[in-house]
Amino acid sequence: MTQTAVKNSVTDSCLILRGVSWSQVESLEVAFESVGGIKFAYLDGILEIMTVSPEHEETKGTIRALLEAYLREKGIRFYIKGGPTLGSKELGARKEPDESYNLQSKKAIPDLAIEVVFTSGGIDKLQLYKRLGIPEVWFWEDGVLSIYYLREEYEKVDRSELLPELDIALLVRYVSYFDQYDAVTEFIKALRE
Repeated sequence: MTQTAVKNSVTDSCLILRGVSWSQVESLEVAFESVGGIKFAYLDGILEIMTVSPEHEETKGTIRALLEAYLREKGIRFYIKGGPTLGSKELGARKEPDESYNLQSKKAIPDLAIEVVFTSGGIDKLQLYKRLGIPEVWFWEDGVLSIYYLREEYEKVDRSELLPELDIALLVRYVSYFDQYDAVTEFIKALRE
């Protein structure tokens, strides 16, 4: 195994290991079971082991609270899948999304996965999500929400294909708001106007 370390100023850090077998991934996951704040991503022999900062968790929580407020306000049935480990040895891919949802009905694979990016690693996350068959992926990075929808390949889109009436600019404004509670309150008010 070869390794590379990536670190940024927000305190998320990422260790990238190359030439890792599936059995090694499983062993490492077991070894880290009792350690909180660690996420794994694996694709074709590359393993990312990432720590998540309080800022990462706060941003993820704000996006989750805003999205769920929107879904409730609009009467859209949803099921929170959270960040379960998705993937298999057969796919050669494994990932824990930051958040994920099914819309309208429960399914084995999420309809929507959300990634909050403070540190990027060595794995093409869209390729990984394509193997998992997730229709829509949102990436929050540096105050920008990028939305990708899976057709033959992922295409970057301006609006959510799953939630076409969602005002993305409004959502982004409140993700960056100074206070999480006030952000959700003001977002709901704006939705009702």
